[in-house]
Amino acid sequence: MEKRRLGNTDLYTAPVVFGGNVFGWTLNEKESFEMLDEILNSGFNTIDTADVYSRWADGNDGGESETIIGNWLKARGNRDQVNIITKVGADMGQGHKDLTEAYILKAADASLKRLQVDHIDLYLTHWDDDKTPVEETLGAYEKLVKAGKVRYIGASNLSPERLTASLEASKKNGLPRYEVFQPEYNLYDREGFENGVAKICKEEGLGVITYFSLASGFLSGKYRSKEDFEGKARAMFTEKYLNERGSSILEALDDVAAKHNASQAGVSLAWLLNKPSVTAPIASATKSKHLQGFIEAAELNLSDEDMKQLDEASNYNQMA
Repeated sequence: MEKRRLGNTDLYTAPVVFGGNVFGWTLNEKESFEMLDEILNSGFNTIDTADVYSRWADGNDGGESETIIGNWLKARGNRDQVNIITKVGADMGQGHKDLTEAYILKAADASLKRLQVDHIDLYLTHWDDDKTPVEETLGAYEKLVKAGKVRYIGASNLSPERLTASLEASKKNGLPRYEVFQPEYNLYDREGFENGVAKICKEEGLGVITYFSLASGFLSGKYRSKEDFEGKARAMFTEKYLNERGSSILEALDDVAAKHNASQAGVSLAWLLNKPSVTAPIASATKSKHLQGFIEAAELNLSDEDMKQLDEASNYNQMA
C-alpha cells in the first residue's frame, strides 16, 4: 500500500488514518485489540487519538482510547510499526480549553504514560485557547520536542487567523512549526475547510488529515431516515445530514459506488484522497467489514467525471 508523507515530516502514512475515538466507547478493550490487529495487518499504520477520547461516553473520564492503544502496543511489541497521533487542549474536566505551557507539559506526560511510549509521533493542538498567546503554546511544544517526547506538531480546529499567527510565530522565533492540520472535511461538510484554512495549508505545505471524513457514518449510506439511526451511538451527530442536499449526495454516492462495484464509504474516502489538499482522511470502524471501505479507497481510481458528479451533488452554494 503506497504511503503518503505527512507535510514536511519524515512520517509516512497509509492513505487512511484510523480514528481511535471508538476505543473505549463503541469498542471495549478486547474488541479494540482485534480491530487494531486487523488495521495493522491490512496495511494501515497510523492511529489518531486524543486525551479527551472518549470523555463524552457515560462513565468515562477521558484517556480511555490512549490507554487501550497503549495496552495494545505493549502487548504486541509493535511500536515501531505505528505512527501515533494524539492531541491536547480539550476540556478534560478543568472546565475550559487549555493551551498554556504548564498544562501542555503536564498533559503530554499523562498521554505518554497512558500510551506507554517514550515519544508521540505527531502531537496536535486539539482546540484553540484564544486566551493563551500562540508563542507560549509553541514554546511548550519546543520543550517537548527538545526532550524527545514529541517528534512533530500539528493543529486542529484553528481559525485561519490563529493558524497564520502560529506559523508566523514559528518562523519569527525559531519555534516548532505546525506541519499537519486536521480539519472537519467530507463530502457534506466542505465549506468550512475550503473557504477557511485550505489555502493556508496549500501555501505552507501542511499535510491535511481530515476528521469526520464519513460524516459520522452518514456517507456510508447507512443512515437515510431518522429511523435508521434511532438508538445508535452516533445519532447525535448524524441527524443534521437528513435534508435535500444530503439526499443528493447519497444519490451520487450510490451511482458512483455501483459503477465501481464499491461501497459508498469507499467512494467517500476516495473523493477525499483525490483532493490535492488532502493527505489522508481519518475514519473509524467497529466491524471488520467496515475496513473494506478503507481498502477500496486506497485502490479506487475515480475518474474526472466521477469527481465532477460528486462535487456537483455536494455543492454547498446551490442547496441549503
